[in-house]
Amino acid sequence: MRRIIAAAGALSLTVLALTACATTSSGSASCVRDVSGSSALDLVDVSDTAVGTKPTVSLTAPVNVSDLAVADTVSGDGRAITSDAQDVVFDLTVLDGSSGTPIAASGYTGTLSEIYPLDSWEATFPGLVDGLQCATEGSRVVMALGPDEVTADTRARFGMAEDATTVVVLDLQKVYPAAADGAEQFNDRMGMPSVVLAPDGRPGIVVPDSTPPADLAVEVLKKGDGPEVTGDVPVRVHYTGVTWDDHQVFDTTWDRGAQPVELDSMIPGFADALRGQTVGSQILVVVPPDQGYGDTAQAGIPAGSTLVFVVDVLGLDPAS
Repeated sequence: MRRIIAAAGALSLTVLALTACATTSSGSASCVRDVSGSSALDLVDVSDTAVGTKPTVSLTAPVNVSDLAVADTVSGDGRAITSDAQDVVFDLTVLDGSSGTPIAASGYTGTLSEIYPLDSWEATFPGLVDGLQCATEGSRVVMALGPDEVTADTRARFGMAEDATTVVVLDLQKVYPAAADGAEQFNDRMGMPSVVLAPDGRPGIVVPDSTPPADLAVEVLKKGDGPEVTGDVPVRVHYTGVTWDDHQVFDTTWDRGAQPVELDSMIPGFADALRGQTVGSQILVVVPPDQGYGDTAQAGIPAGSTLVFVVDVLGLDPAS
């Protein structure tokens, strides 16, 4: 059977962590890059270096735009940004469009050490977030941000005029999926929980009114085609955990953003379930007490609890 059930068939069940919604793919097939170019971008001169290598950026004349202008000078063939909640890795160079003065730049160290949820930039460069919609991993993006696309506090911190245009050259090095995007798998084990997915991939878990498995039980709901989780480096995941007996959500990353976890720091059942899985996969895990917290109560978890997790494997991070 398909363990991921249609929402319509679950309306009479107790669905945790979401209101019932139709499931949609988190892939990028339907994402269309709609860049709003401008002749003003012709004034931005970028040296011809590989994406991820610090370019030399200069202006041949002052750049002034009232609205966001975007051009991809290099279009990568990797994963697309389809959600503001996705984690991304990029390097960027920022200039004052009026004077051409460089005002900020990242390290261009060649490592993926700075991983951000894209929406974390809303508080400083909201236009940058808009300019990256449907951009693909491996791209170099040139932007001119009008006054409304950069917050007043940010312009003041850089000593820019209130009506100044901000020029950004950004190398998009890595894009993590918003949710597991692997192929759905067939599972036939009886007595396991079922999963309902919201459009953004957030899972709701339907726990059956039966005795839980006595041993660690793992099912692959979606099979990704990415690299394998070995435990040698942190793995970036979304997960939701509920207790079997009272059906209560005790933890979820969907309220705070995807998290990197090191397997050695996790409960044994969670770590064993993840080891050997592939990026892009979604797994359903039932952890018996002896591979969870045993007879020790945790915050929101009674002693002796069987735990149920739905885990989305989103990527492998650089070693700590």
